[in-house]
Amino acid sequence: MMAAVLRQLSLLLLTEACYEEFFVEFNFLHGPCLKAAISKALGLAIVGGAILVKVPQIVKILAAKSGEGISVTGLILELSAILINVAYNFVNGYPFSSYGDGMFLLIQTTIIGTLIYHFGGATEKAVAFLGVVASLVLFLCSGVVSLNILWTLQACNIPVVFAGKMIQALANYNNGSTGQLSAITVTLLFLGSAARIFTSIQETGDQIIILTFCVATFANGVVMAQLLYYWNVPVKSKKE
Repeated sequence: MMAAVLRQLSLLLLTEACYEEFFVEFNFLHGPCLKAAISKALGLAIVGGAILVKVPQIVKILAAKSGEGISVTGLILELSAILINVAYNFVNGYPFSSYGDGMFLLIQTTIIGTLIYHFGGATEKAVAFLGVVASLVLFLCSGVVSLNILWTLQACNIPVVFAGKMIQALANYNNGSTGQLSAITVTLLFLGSAARIFTSIQETGDQIIILTFCVATFANGVVMAQLLYYWNVPVKSKKE
């Protein structure tokens, strides 16, 4: 009974052939299977970590009752990129471990955008923002949009991802601080996008997704570098 359970758990990370290599032939150094197992485990770890990756950011906004220092334009561009990436992967039928983190990032980024509008005194905009995001998720993931169009949108994600982060970087530069940006969230986004380069190569081999994560890693690295540079610098008040 226990052996059967262990086998089923192992097959979550391994193909049948790799299970045979590892646990029947005891060939634990089998190159392709070893890389596939590492990629699958890393992908699932990223998905698990993504459940909470932006929670520190949400908590920081709630504690301050303000989203000051966070670029709404940059956030909307980031949200668009996440949504398109999730829809493209979902409709293509790629493994959940290769994009599941995007679903949790989508939910949490939507919450952040809603809170920014709400604490900015625009509760009606917050509700409308929530409704628009929910509608777009249902539309793009329904299968109504063709794969060719989704591929084009995914290709457009590359400049969108870069522009979204650079707008935030510019806001940080103009403010002379990183405002309510969470160090934990920024660091996890950088590490997650870097790890996604490897898992995308192993699990999808999709060049457009791989390139997207390469650009995202660079852009997240810029914001993380700013966070370290402006460490402990308070956000400027509007009066100042």
